[in-house]
Amino acid sequence: MARFVEAGKKIVAVGRNYAEHAKELGNALPTEPLLFLKPTTAYITEGQAIKVPITCTSLHHEVELGIVIGEKGADISESDAMKYVLGYTLALDMTDRAKQEELKKKGQPWSVCKGFDTSCPVSSFIPKEKIPDPQNIRLWLKVNEEMKQDGNTKDMIFTIPHLISFISSKFTLEPGDLILTGTPSGVGPVQAGDVIEAGVGDIIKVTFPVEKK
Repeated sequence: MARFVEAGKKIVAVGRNYAEHAKELGNALPTEPLLFLKPTTAYITEGQAIKVPITCTSLHHEVELGIVIGEKGADISESDAMKYVLGYTLALDMTDRAKQEELKKKGQPWSVCKGFDTSCPVSSFIPKEKIPDPQNIRLWLKVNEEMKQDGNTKDMIFTIPHLISFISSKFTLEPGDLILTGTPSGVGPVQAGDVIEAGVGDIIKVTFPVEKK
């Protein structure tokens, strides 16, 4: 599934899954996973650029561990959840923050602030055996060589098995689908001309330039 970007049918993202990140945006801690969807047209891979949406006034970076699903499943139990994981990817959940704040105040969906073209940069596929404990792995992100996010998946509010179980109770998961598991604290703005560098521990590293659309 090295080409999950082409094979997957959906991207299911989880919001507010790290307590410190929820606090930095003034959000209450969730009592169940907060889900939103990105279209697969949001994908870009290394060699492509993150494009700032024309109407965006505050584009934020969010580094995340992505879970690549290996087989079809619905109503998956937590005890069986990891059997459905094929591997991982490093992902960025690029967010039009000003638009998101506007939509939150109106109680409206987040599609346009989270799912625009180039809003889901990803690394190449990481085989499952490369991350033996996905619930204890460092996630980091730099902007113009300055460290902005430096967290660990052990701080997730909802674990990966819980997320897979919960999501599969709502949406059937299929091979190549991607789950974005949330971002640690330290999110912040980027603008055209910036360069984002991010990694999962020392396992994989990616670089994406930010450009005007």
